[in-house]
Amino acid sequence: MAELACLCAGGAGGMRPVVGIIACNRMTGGEPSVTVMRRYAEAAMRYGDFASLVVPSLPGVMAAGEIVGRLDGLLLTGSPSNVEPRLYGDAGVSDGPFDPERDAMTQGLIAEFRAAGKPIFGICRGFQELNVAFGGSLRRDLGPRHHSPEERDLPTMFGHRHDVALAPEGRLAVAYGRDSLTVNSVHYQGVDRLGDGLVVEATAPDGVVEAFSAGDVLAVQWHPEWDSDADADSQALFAAFGAMLRRR
Repeated sequence: MAELACLCAGGAGGMRPVVGIIACNRMTGGEPSVTVMRRYAEAAMRYGDFASLVVPSLPGVMAAGEIVGRLDGLLLTGSPSNVEPRLYGDAGVSDGPFDPERDAMTQGLIAEFRAAGKPIFGICRGFQELNVAFGGSLRRDLGPRHHSPEERDLPTMFGHRHDVALAPEGRLAVAYGRDSLTVNSVHYQGVDRLGDGLVVEATAPDGVVEAFSAGDVLAVQWHPEWDSDADADSQALFAAFGAMLRRR
């Protein structure tokens, strides 16, 4: 737990790492906008102890390779949109909403950051994007086991919780010093085929993969950004990402 809980010094004195936070494309006030929910940026910067810049998902006017050299890491957030099935070889019908520009931008960013050996932290949709980028596929049938009814308010939806078992001797199990966590769960998609080179870090009671890692990549299916001020385990995940940035 000490490794995860330690916020490495940097904010008070020297220059802090700068992380790119991916933005979604949404309608705001009747027109398209590039958007990051504040809870992601605020929780990540507070407990990871780094600065950040928002990365718009506009692959038609910018390329991932243009910015990778100017950033120290990448945060892939959750989103109401789903990854398009064609990206993982599934020709079946899938429910949206979709954000194809974010799909294109994140796949390019993941490739560039992996090539540069720079840390990536994925949350929910970001977890799914990473699995696809590593050659994996997604399932779309998780339903009420992992997602409360959408007509509920956000606190109730994000309060939908279950235990996850941490992989013995895995990075999370070693860092936390225990074999399980209780996490929130708001997702319909999840891992079907695990991507090449990814190591499972946590699983739900029904066997669904809830966290994985690979080198400087760490991703969780749950939402540590939600009510992070009241959850030491969530704070520790962001601190772990901050530590990854500083080790590099």
